[in-house]
Amino acid sequence: MASTSTPLTLPVLPLDDEVVLPGMVVPLDLNDTDVRAAVEAAQAAARSEPGKPKVLLVPRIDGEYAGTGVLGTIEQVGRLADGDPGALIRGRSRVKIGAGTTGPGAALWVEGTTVDQTVPEPLPGHVTELVKEYKALATAWLRKRGAWQVVDRVQAIDDVSTLADNSGYSPFLTTEQKVELLETADPVTRLKLATQQLRDHLAEQDVAETIAKDVQEGVDKQQREFLLRRQLEAVRKELRELNGEQEGEESDDYRARVEAADLPEKVREAALKEVDKLERSSDQSPEGSWIRTWLDTVLELPWNERTEDAYDIQGAQAILDAEHAGLEDVKERITEYLAVRKRRSERGLGVVGGRRGGAVLALVGPPGVGKTSLGESVAHAMGRKFVRVALGGVRDEAEIRGHRRTYVGALPGRIVRAIKEAGSMNPVVLLDEIDKVGSDFRGDPAAALLEVLDPAQNHTFRDHYLEVELDLSDVVFLATANVLEAIPEALLDRMELVRLDGYTEDEKVVIARDHLLPRQLERAGLAKDEVVIDESALRKLAGEYTREAGVRTLERSIARLLRKVAAQHELGERKLPFTVTDQELRGLIGRPHHVPESAQDPAERRTAVPGVATGLAVTGAGGDVLFVEASLADPETGAAGLTLTGQLGDVMKESAQIALSFLRSRGAELELPVGDLKDRGVHIHFPAGAVPKDGPSAGVTMTTALASLLSGRLVRTDVAMTGEVSLTGRVLPIGGVKQKLLAAHRAGVTTVIIPKRNEADLDDVPAEVLDKLDVHAVTDVRQVLELALSPATNGATPEVPVAA
Repeated sequence: MASTSTPLTLPVLPLDDEVVLPGMVVPLDLNDTDVRAAVEAAQAAARSEPGKPKVLLVPRIDGEYAGTGVLGTIEQVGRLADGDPGALIRGRSRVKIGAGTTGPGAALWVEGTTVDQTVPEPLPGHVTELVKEYKALATAWLRKRGAWQVVDRVQAIDDVSTLADNSGYSPFLTTEQKVELLETADPVTRLKLATQQLRDHLAEQDVAETIAKDVQEGVDKQQREFLLRRQLEAVRKELRELNGEQEGEESDDYRARVEAADLPEKVREAALKEVDKLERSSDQSPEGSWIRTWLDTVLELPWNERTEDAYDIQGAQAILDAEHAGLEDVKERITEYLAVRKRRSERGLGVVGGRRGGAVLALVGPPGVGKTSLGESVAHAMGRKFVRVALGGVRDEAEIRGHRRTYVGALPGRIVRAIKEAGSMNPVVLLDEIDKVGSDFRGDPAAALLEVLDPAQNHTFRDHYLEVELDLSDVVFLATANVLEAIPEALLDRMELVRLDGYTEDEKVVIARDHLLPRQLERAGLAKDEVVIDESALRKLAGEYTREAGVRTLERSIARLLRKVAAQHELGERKLPFTVTDQELRGLIGRPHHVPESAQDPAERRTAVPGVATGLAVTGAGGDVLFVEASLADPETGAAGLTLTGQLGDVMKESAQIALSFLRSRGAELELPVGDLKDRGVHIHFPAGAVPKDGPSAGVTMTTALASLLSGRLVRTDVAMTGEVSLTGRVLPIGGVKQKLLAAHRAGVTTVIIPKRNEADLDDVPAEVLDKLDVHAVTDVRQVLELALSPATNGATPEVPVAA
């Protein structure tokens, strides 16, 4: 490898973001101040030296000069093609730039040394192969560009250095790549670098051409398919005209249906996008059927359909009173809602912040009190459509929010289907049995209901199937539940709670007379004047044949009674018309099933022996009476400690421990033989052992039963009690007072003991129930014992019963 070096002093001609390699001929604009100064300085220096004027072409990248330049000779000075003054300069050889120096003119002068190297002849084998590869790649690239005249010139170049520098003409090289070629002095290394750059560019070009070809083929296919579909439509149209058929129904033209439908703007945009997809898809594509089903669902929804609310407040109240007896809390809430809606409408406040004036109510109460039927009455009173959504046993979140459209058989959720079924955007939607919603690996439906039942965000509800916003803010949601504790707290927080605690006996008689009896007469095929049930018979049916918070069993009893009468008439055993009195009930439907404790023989009553007390409890079916039995084990058995039976929860077990501890520590003050509690085992039992029981409210009942057992004094038959007890004997407040007092009233109890701090809850109890109950509010267990225990007979202590 031979190299030559010659010292030179040259004016610098800077090239901004451009690179000139040896062998290249470039025109430069003399309007550039730096170019003109360098050319003039070279011309001035050439007057005293033979040959053409010389300049040093140096790349200037971002204001910085490269370390290597190119010796260039000014071949010609004249005019460029556009008429501006210019100079034609040919690159000769590489120059390593040294220190600056002085010279004529305004140009920058530097010292430099030529650094070009040559490859000895003949060329080594690997260099020859490299030359062939470069020429082949350059020829392929030039032919793609159609530069056939340049191909021969490249093929004629045999010098390795010249061939490598020829790549400087390549427009695809970046300035940095050209600088790298310029600063590479070794010709073979430079040719390798040029070959690699050209190879990379051709590879990128091949990929780009492949992508462009694929895109073009796809476009051509779509255009061909579009034209064929248009031709197919034209052929079908001609065939219909030849056969005398009418134009296709509008349902076939989804675009026309969408444009004609009264849809919100965003929904219209989404629907038109789907129509565009449908028009581009083929008949065999499964996506087409998905889109058609989705469009049908969207077009069937009543996006802008709303029923006008009936703002006759007194008329709405009359409808509620006529269709349901009692339930004053719900009636008042619906009346308040209508009154507020009326005032908002009069003041133009129908929509505030994108939200309308819907409502979310939770109707919680035992079965049979009319929660479900109340939804229909509310819709009737408001003049709205009614739709019921059964949530009992729903375990899949998609049942609420819908399935993704990609699933086979995908459907919108039950909320969207309810709106679609109602045909308006403001129906009354009854979410029945919301406390029976379950959760498993498929999701939590109760969590999906959070957005639906939140008045702050349900105006932008998104169903997974629709994927467009649905405004639910004008819907009145009524959720029904039997057990409040089974509703998730976050969901309950979004609803306004209305309790339905059950009916009094008087209300049951009214309901039976005005609603149940006419309905069952019609079902039994009897006229109103053929069978008359006396009010005394209805009262006995409600009080002795049934014991429930609602009226379902009462209705079944009436239906059974009417079937019996109808059957006897058909058999010729009874003539119609016939009046049923309380005396004839036993002969028709058998004996009563729930005789009040007070109506039984004194010797047969549960409280006829010491150690039995009557408590009050709340179950999923409403309030109920709860008996507590206590006994002491025979001291000879040696079985000390406390035994609890009756399928009790942890809280109730702790209440028994507290009651026993209180009597052990304070029994002497109450003149009770507490020594028996230390030496003998205590057994407390709650009958109805198959029914789970829990809660603290049986504390005073257990304390009274134990005190009765120890003192031998009977607990009064007409007394029932409820309240939590503390270790110091305080009676603490409990819940469900209204339901418990209704249960006491149904059971024939006349005296009820409640905690003093629950006295305010008596305001919720119907007046007719309070009139028949003697309610005592107490603060201490001593007061309970004074009220509940019968006086000792002649100062003698009766025998304490022991467990067998």
